[in-house]
Amino acid sequence: MKKQVFKFLAKVNKKILPSYSKQGLDLAKATKLQMAVIGWRWFVTKNALD
Repeated sequence: MKKQVFKFLAKVNKKILPSYSKQGLDLAKATKLQMAVIGWRWFVTKNALD
């Protein structure tokens, strides 16, 4: 059940949130909001794959 929720969230993230890796964002110059988005996407992806 938990894995299904995270898989759904991963699909929503892919559609809505920006992909900073495709934009070539330098993590040293990222704002706090950009870092929060990166962290959220990482958390959801990690839990969807487990």
